[in-house]
Amino acid sequence: MTPVLPRTVRAVDTAQLLDLAQEAALHGFSQRLPVDWLREHLAAQATHYLFPTLVQRLTHRPEVPLQWRCQQLLTVSTSEQIWGLLDVLPDTFDKIPETLDTTSKKDIVNRIEQAVTVREWTERTASLLTARQSPPGDLVMTHPHQASPTPRPAHRAGPLPVDWM
Repeated sequence: MTPVLPRTVRAVDTAQLLDLAQEAALHGFSQRLPVDWLREHLAAQATHYLFPTLVQRLTHRPEVPLQWRCQQLLTVSTSEQIWGLLDVLPDTFDKIPETLDTTSKKDIVNRIEQAVTVREWTERTASLLTARQSPPGDLVMTHPHQASPTPRPAHRAGPLPVDWM
């Protein structure tokens, strides 16, 4: 029987998030960021949030346990909040204490919806670093209408139902 996906948001600190990412890596889960990347880019004293949105069962890999695909709201070293995904074991998620009230959870889900993706943030950060390292006059600006915006992933949570949480 498939466990029921919880309709909640859980808060974790950076150390807990690194542990969750390490567990995901040990199980070979497909949605996770490398632990070294997280160590390098996360704000050390921040709170991050997990919002389960999908029960993930890999029928083509029966040795991999069932997991909950969680949307993450990560706080990075620039103090920005960015969006990512992390697959978490249901038992592991259940052990994370429930610390947020309903209003806070709804606010966090709304912030998840507005956050830039890890990829968007990484590309922007890399391009800013490159621009700072280039000699003056080497920076080429493009017209804003020439670049197409990165589409939002289709699996993002939609509007919350009235009875959510």
